[in-house]
Amino acid sequence: MLDQLALAGLIPIIKVQDAQDAPPLCKALMDGGLPVAEITFRTAAAEEAIKLVNAQYPDILLGAGTVLTTDQADRAWAAGARYIVSPGFNPRVVQHCLDKGYPILPGCSSPSDIEQAIELGLSAVKIFPAGALGGVATIKALAGPYAEMQYVPTGGVDAKNLLEYLSFPKVLACGGSWMVPQSAVETKDWAKIQALASEAVDLLLGFEIVHIGVNSANEQDAKAAAERLSKLFHWPIREGQANYFVGTGVEIMKTPFLGAHGHVAIGTNSVERAQWHLERRGFTFNEETARKGPDGKLRFVYLAEEIAGFAFHLIQK
Repeated sequence: MLDQLALAGLIPIIKVQDAQDAPPLCKALMDGGLPVAEITFRTAAAEEAIKLVNAQYPDILLGAGTVLTTDQADRAWAAGARYIVSPGFNPRVVQHCLDKGYPILPGCSSPSDIEQAIELGLSAVKIFPAGALGGVATIKALAGPYAEMQYVPTGGVDAKNLLEYLSFPKVLACGGSWMVPQSAVETKDWAKIQALASEAVDLLLGFEIVHIGVNSANEQDAKAAAERLSKLFHWPIREGQANYFVGTGVEIMKTPFLGAHGHVAIGTNSVERAQWHLERRGFTFNEETARKGPDGKLRFVYLAEEIAGFAFHLIQK
């Protein structure tokens, strides 16, 4: 469950007054690229909402939020929630979930809370309210003495600070509600929610072209092309073992590589998250090309298909 939340990167937190609104709302999130949601027990409709979403869209990674009691935890799990989230650290609720086998993200706001979580064997906690507690600076401070813990900041997370939170390796994912404005829920404006979810995913992944690779028949042709481009634009040439880089945006291959014409390198904030999200859009990857960094994280991988004669690969920014 934690691995899936980490790959999603962003957990929409939703509140519904009418349980019937939950399935179309969650479908809008899924269609926008976020097949994950946390339905909060801030209203009486939460339990039924979880049941309806689980029945209609079982592939959505569904959590139950604002769980305050053991009874709510049991009802949420029976309804189809796959993990439990509490706003604070209630040892009785946490222990109950652990005894029952329910994955739980308890809310923590202090070192004492985190130490209780460690004592109970948890490896991830929610930081709430993250913004009011000092944001990513506080999480970095907490990660000093509690280096093995992972954090899910919630409360005050929005489009302006999402990437700042996620840039810190100890942040597993972020919880936010800006892509689910209450006004859109009340007016059943599912199209708006889908659009906001899509924008949030675009922000999360941060795709941009890093360079374009061009295939040449041989090293002589590659060198001639590099020199011509350099003369044209006054871009410097940097020779590699298999290529010439002209400036920062053009890579000329000394021998043909993947792609009939060449390849396009797409930078992203997280290759692992990008692969997970793109696979849910129906794309596949050439796992033989995958490369990991010293930290074990995926840093590079090619898509399986070519587009317009070009291969495409993801690369960590």
